[in-house]
Amino acid sequence: MKTITVSSFKGGTAKTSTSLHLASALAKLHNQKVLLIDFDAQANLTTGLGYDPDSLDSLAPVLQGTKKVDEIILKTSIPNLDLIPADTWLERVEVTGALAADRYSHERLREILKPLPYDIVIIDTPPSICWLTESALIASNHSLVCATPEFYSVKGLQRLALFMQNISSRHPFSILGVALSFWNPRGKSNQAFLEVIESTFPGKALQAKVRRDIAVSEASVYGKPVFETAPTSRAAEDYIALTQEILQRM
Repeated sequence: MKTITVSSFKGGTAKTSTSLHLASALAKLHNQKVLLIDFDAQANLTTGLGYDPDSLDSLAPVLQGTKKVDEIILKTSIPNLDLIPADTWLERVEVTGALAADRYSHERLREILKPLPYDIVIIDTPPSICWLTESALIASNHSLVCATPEFYSVKGLQRLALFMQNISSRHPFSILGVALSFWNPRGKSNQAFLEVIESTFPGKALQAKVRRDIAVSEASVYGKPVFETAPTSRAAEDYIALTQEILQRM
């Protein structure tokens, strides 16, 4: 089983959309058995797959030891793709209950995931450097970084890179690449942004880039990926190419 953490240091980088469509493409187009974990208390991924996060249990009670992971896994409308939803309890889970007194609490997720029968696990993390992101990276073989071609997004990569370097020195994982969304092929500052990415994550900028497409927002209304609501859209085309490139890097 391979585990991929999808991360960013800033909101608005299409991190959740990237997680959803990577997982969907792997399950739908590459016949992989995939578990998608919403590890962000905002629960946008859970909502984007058509579930109400207020009515479901997240990984919080599993991390606290009051539930088994099998009890919270949900089926999605996509064959081969399951979901662990998020809820607001995740936001402060590490300072409550059994985790508060456990100095190795950030290693619990890794142990929870080990016995699960999936080909690939994808973890969507909060857009910040926090306990949840650290736990996800420790549990992972790989990380995928999300960014957009704008100043604050790209500058945030430098802080994220230092954070990831610190964790990987103790719990090794590889960085698959930096995925750029809301890409404008004719953007005047594209080269400058790519140079910052190259200096921060050398050789990691993915060739496949996701262009802006309203089809992604429309698909979220239906709780489905664009492969099902707009299969001929440019977003669908871009996410298919992105998934193929990530598979090659793995």
